[in-house]
Amino acid sequence: MNAIAVYEGADEPVVTEKPRPEPAAGEALVRTLRVGVDGTDHEVIAGGHGDAPAGEDHLVLGHEAVGVVEDPNDTPFEAGDVVVPTVRRPPNGANEYFARGEPDMAPDGEYHERGIVGAHGFMAEYFTSPAAFLVEIPPALAEWGFLVEPISITEKAIEHAHASRSAFHWEPESALVLGNGSLGLLTVATLDESFDRVHCLGRRERPDPTIDIIESLGATYVNSNETAVPDVPDVYEPMDFVFEATGYAPHAFETIEALAPNGVGALLGVPGDWEFSVDGGRLHREFVLHNKALVGSVNSGTEHFEAAVESLSRFDTRFLGDLVTGVYGLDEFEAAFADDDTTIKTAVEFDAYEER
Repeated sequence: MNAIAVYEGADEPVVTEKPRPEPAAGEALVRTLRVGVDGTDHEVIAGGHGDAPAGEDHLVLGHEAVGVVEDPNDTPFEAGDVVVPTVRRPPNGANEYFARGEPDMAPDGEYHERGIVGAHGFMAEYFTSPAAFLVEIPPALAEWGFLVEPISITEKAIEHAHASRSAFHWEPESALVLGNGSLGLLTVATLDESFDRVHCLGRRERPDPTIDIIESLGATYVNSNETAVPDVPDVYEPMDFVFEATGYAPHAFETIEALAPNGVGALLGVPGDWEFSVDGGRLHREFVLHNKALVGSVNSGTEHFEAAVESLSRFDTRFLGDLVTGVYGLDEFEAAFADDDTTIKTAVEFDAYEER
């Protein structure tokens, strides 16, 4: 079968041939439909993140996938079911995190991530997966199913934010999303269901398609060239919830200043090492005197994938059509890895969905 992989020492993906996998006991064989491309894929290709499976010189890419069960084997699925795979797998047998059903809370070294660290991804014509790591979705969502994984990241962050405020009555009304990339835009759409006022901060100037999407969702665009994160409370309003999806290290600290009393910020971006000065005393006071909190969040669990399916089912197809700027077949897969101002979200298509 064909797969898209990055080889050691290379800085761009290529199509390569792999044996079609055979499902082991408890695994289903899945025919891949579409696989999304995101910033993590670009980091893996550039060599800044991720590792190939032990003893191999390449890594099959892709962690945002949707497919159709080809061979249910001895799993509860039926042939033709549309499924989305979760990302993490136990590295060498189960550990306590996987045993508890909390792989997303495992620390480094206690997991593999398909298409990222230690395990081949889903960017191939077929893949196998244990049933426990497959989430069934409605056939009507097959076209957009590759978006379930990134939405699940948002769902987990929202859950953890609410958990951090569970000691008291918290009814957030205002939200600020830092970053107008595809994850930021999906988060704006997700928050629209539960927040009265949603803002999204980015560096782009008008005219710009991401700004158009933000405003079509009824949210407010905040131009960071005009309003820095610490100034948001004065220019707009203090925020009950801040979702950071930029990986810009100062934003972690600036988030504290943007929060309203009792507010919480969720940090999703993964910056490189960066030394800079902050007024630690002032930020400490903000935490203590105004009951603020920051939570970090990475990866997601099955329950977050299930919540993401519900959110995706509510999204307007016009929004999804504007968000996904390109779906490309194997013969033009390179276009899916473009990284420019006209690209928002792309996917590689291995097969079209046909309902049985």
